[in-house]
Amino acid sequence: MRRAKSTSNTTQDLEEAQSIALMALAFLAEDASRLSRFLALTGIGPEELRAGADTPQTLAAVLDHMMGDESLLLVFSASKAVPAESVAPARALLAKAAGA
Repeated sequence: MRRAKSTSNTTQDLEEAQSIALMALAFLAEDASRLSRFLALTGIGPEELRAGADTPQTLAAVLDHMMGDESLLLVFSASKAVPAESVAPARALLAKAAGA
């Protein structure tokens, strides 16, 4: 019989997901063309990004963007030592936290 995850594990998982997404956002922000492309494709404006950079909705959008471009995801993964396979589960947790 499987045991339900405890609240502390769920919180820790969400914190890890937020950390991955914030690293991805920082990665995008390191390069003006990467950030511009993200803003153009998502429709998020610079002010909206600044105001909501730590919200689950924005962080999920960042990871959606990363997952939509495999080469970008792989460069991010290699440069930040984040396993590429950890991005999809992190995105799912953030989407759940956002109510999506």
